[in-house]
Amino acid sequence: MSGERFNFYPGLNAADYPFTLVDIVCGVDEAGRGPLAGPVFAAAVILDPRRPIDGLRDSKKLTAARRDLLAPQIKQQALAWAIAACSHEEIDTLNILQATMLAMRRAIEALSVLPTIALIDGNRSPVTSVRCHAIVEGDDKVHAISAASILAKTARDAALVELHALYSAYGFDQHKGYGTRLHLERLREHGACPVHRRSFAPVRQLLASGRASAAPESAA
Repeated sequence: MSGERFNFYPGLNAADYPFTLVDIVCGVDEAGRGPLAGPVFAAAVILDPRRPIDGLRDSKKLTAARRDLLAPQIKQQALAWAIAACSHEEIDTLNILQATMLAMRRAIEALSVLPTIALIDGNRSPVTSVRCHAIVEGDDKVHAISAASILAKTARDAALVELHALYSAYGFDQHKGYGTRLHLERLREHGACPVHRRSFAPVRQLLASGRASAAPESAA
């Protein structure tokens, strides 16, 4: 970088940077901790400071259309990016926190460029060989984390649309697995499908009440 200082971490004061100009910094975020079904996703992104991307911020504060425009731009202009996931089975086995940390670690370790530090959204960091630094609300403070937030969110949304094609009775394409009124109504009506998270209270309580797991017909 020829000693130049690029500020694509606008939410951090220079004095607070947990890295130096010689560090290779990646941002990491997840999507899908709260839903009742499907995998949890994580993404890791190393931005190219010479190719800035306008409009990066927390994916939850962007429209779906805006996220869908930014995601391919991030993939094209970043120095490196990777997306990883933990399945609903892994979530039920490990618990959602540990599954999220594992998805983050997988994303970091899948990068084609090895970072020297990973900036993690939130207050916890995964166990990985790369040095990590957690930043609360980092997805709206640090552009690299914002970019990871967008990639994780768009990847998970696409996965839930695919699950809707298999289990159309639940409306996964509408609520993306979150515990909305529609989802809970469909869950009570049809029982749990194979991709529901058995360890999550609404699903666990339904199964405990004697409702057998259902496998509704595919929309295909």
